Amino acid sequence: MADSAAQFDTDIQKGILRLIAHGDWRARSVGPIDSRLRDFSDDSVGRDLVIDMTGIERLDTTGAMLLQRTFFACDSRTSASKIVGATDPQRALMEQIQHHLAPCHIAPYHGNAFVVVLERLGQAVANTYYSALELMSFIGAVLATFWKVVRQPSHFRWTSTVHHMEEAGLDAIPIVGLMSFLIGAVVAFMGAKILSLFNADIFTVELVGISVLREFGVLLSAILIAGRSGSAFTAQIGSMKIREEIDAMRVLGLDPMEVLVLPRVIALVVMLPIIAFIAAFLGVVGGALVAASAMDISIALFVARFEETIILNHFWAGMIKAPFFAFVIAVIGCFQGMEVEGSAESLGQRTTLSVVQALFLVIVIDAFFAMFYLEIDF
Repeated sequence: MADSAAQFDTDIQKGILRLIAHGDWRARSVGPIDSRLRDFSDDSVGRDLVIDMTGIERLDTTGAMLLQRTFFACDSRTSASKIVGATDPQRALMEQIQHHLAPCHIAPYHGNAFVVVLERLGQAVANTYYSALELMSFIGAVLATFWKVVRQPSHFRWTSTVHHMEEAGLDAIPIVGLMSFLIGAVVAFMGAKILSLFNADIFTVELVGISVLREFGVLLSAILIAGRSGSAFTAQIGSMKIREEIDAMRVLGLDPMEVLVLPRVIALVVMLPIIAFIAAFLGVVGGALVAASAMDISIALFVARFEETIILNHFWAGMIKAPFFAFVIAVIGCFQGMEVEGSAESLGQRTTLSVVQALFLVIVIDAFFAMFYLEIDF
């Protein structure tokens, strides 16, 4: 004989609500009464309740969850509330379900908008402070690992380092070179437009040479590498974190800092100055071609003027910044990868954060170098 569908009746005795359940309280049968049971649960908040399970023919975890959810509605019951009529197996199931109930929904807080803004601002400042401390600690761990490898060269992973030099460095040269060439051309076009008003077209050489060598070459390279290679470091290490490969490394006695982080940092520190040099050269070439085509400044004249007016300090002013940019980009990329918490959503957030933080710190470091060069007249 088929079991009857899940049903319940309500009654009030001596001011206490009674819910009398009967029928088949399994997943396939309780769907139609779920909405009615939710309405009853909301209406009974703050009142004592007795649930009579004597008439229940069959019960599974779904039915037990519905009954417990009704009984513990927002934790509003007193000692007068109770569940009666349950068999021993039903009582055991109800006790197990009790520990897995979702918390009661809490209405959102609607406070003063100005206070809410201040709270969020304060929380953001605190989060930034703690993130900075964690990043500084990670930098310390990287430097400690580097010193360890210096003392024990056999621990250095040449194959991994060379692989990342190719992947993060050599493979980025086409896009960085093209962008630098176009930037040099754009700067020369701007010079042709403005300087021609003062009959000073020849000074386009200085404009292109100084701007590309000191700033645009290395800065554009760092920005593109941060978006290309820094995010790749985060995605690669974060994916390993999700698949628990980093935990497996530790179990095998391998240091993730030594295996994953240090080769990437060293590879980028070595390759970014090379990329910046190529970018600066192509930027100057782009400016020279535009000067020759738009201002009738021949290539020979451009080169002669360049050698005469552009001193070597401008070149070194840009190259000195490259290793610092590379270190910051690589460290932040690896740090954010290590901070991935095990989900695709976290990986996406950390990858975005990696690019944002790297770009921000690159600009800050560039501004610091600009002020430092100004103070020492370099």
